[in-house]
Amino acid sequence: MAKNFLCTACGKCCYGQLPLTIADAFLHADRFPLAMIWTPLREGSKDYPMVSHLGTTIKLANRKELAVLIVPSSYIPSSFACPALGQDNLCSIHANKPSRCRTMPFYPYREEQYQAELLTPRPGWECDTSEAAPVVFHEKKIIMREDFDQERQALLQQAPLIRLYADYILKYMPLIVDSLVQASAKAKAGQVVTSLSSFLTATRNTEAKQIARQQLPILNYFVIKTAGQKDLTEYHKNYVAWAKEMAYLSK
Repeated sequence: MAKNFLCTACGKCCYGQLPLTIADAFLHADRFPLAMIWTPLREGSKDYPMVSHLGTTIKLANRKELAVLIVPSSYIPSSFACPALGQDNLCSIHANKPSRCRTMPFYPYREEQYQAELLTPRPGWECDTSEAAPVVFHEKKIIMREDFDQERQALLQQAPLIRLYADYILKYMPLIVDSLVQASAKAKAGQVVTSLSSFLTATRNTEAKQIARQQLPILNYFVIKTAGQKDLTEYHKNYVAWAKEMAYLSK
């Protein structure tokens, strides 16, 4: 069955966390408050094979496994607009926007055959899915696929570095496994969050000092923006801790 879709630039999808490739995260380190988001999946999930391919797998004591997607992300609350969303409700970095934004609504962390369900707009979104919109998906295949293929290729290329990071965290923060198991049991995909500074350290990034200097004012801005908001306590706590880490790395 053919699926139609056209972005109307309503800006409704430009809120909350934004998954990024490593390259996009570093390119926009002076704009987004960055974190590493771990999303675990249990065996049997339709996304399990792709997640294990792009992320990592963790063996559990009961002979079971978790596949874990580990993604550098713009870490902001769902009620906050993307820092790049302009006052005119348009993207202020459209010509240089992250590949995740270019590929929307398709999602290369998922097998191509399962992309159709992503073409149903969330409540309140103003995407055009009428017959007047172009056909973008047909017979389990993406028609307009250049952006999808480019993002998928970037994810495949960075997978070894993601796994190196996962091995580092599992070695030095073994209790994260318990958190991932708990997150995997949630009805809606749960998350575990680690700092970008841990990724820079684990991968021995030679640009760590410069990235830290870019991140520090961004994190401090979000420390102020989330202060005193009870529903954003977790975000605020993380921003405070990560700002301290980036201050240390920036020296």
